[in-house]
Amino acid sequence: MKAVILDRDGVINRYPGDKAYVTSLKKFHFLPSSKKAIVKLNQAGFKVFVASNQAGVGRGIYAKRTLEVITAKMLHEIVKEGGKIHKVYYCIHHKEAGCPCRKPKPGLLKKAAKEFRFSIKNTYFIGDSIRDVITARNAGCKSILVFSGKEKLVNKGNWEAKPDLTFKDLKTAANFLTR
Repeated sequence: MKAVILDRDGVINRYPGDKAYVTSLKKFHFLPSSKKAIVKLNQAGFKVFVASNQAGVGRGIYAKRTLEVITAKMLHEIVKEGGKIHKVYYCIHHKEAGCPCRKPKPGLLKKAAKEFRFSIKNTYFIGDSIRDVITARNAGCKSILVFSGKEKLVNKGNWEAKPDLTFKDLKTAANFLTR
């Protein structure tokens, strides 16, 4: 099975900003062409997963139920476009909790690989931060860094880890993976 794992904020939807969270449906906005990119990945035979830290829940900034409503809306909109995210994995704990699934620890990615029985080493993790690149490395998969969210190419000299590939956004990454 071919699989690709996506971070959420800054890859699928607009990055809310450093230390900010998508705390309501009103604040969740798909990035241009992210839904079409997921459809393209599906059509090329990829199972698509999401792995995302959502510490705002653990910090009490927004409720777990709100996260579930946002996720349901995201999944519904992708299905309406003709695509599918096979499963969403969140870590709702804050950094101080020491959770093994909080990125850059590889728990979420490994859980998806185990549950859906795919080879993590042949999988790409697409994220918008160097933390995502480190997560991919820690999990033993390939990393794609997109510049549609947190990280910018101008910061390249300061990166503590080098991504396997970089692209402008999810659409250009999907075009590469499905060529």
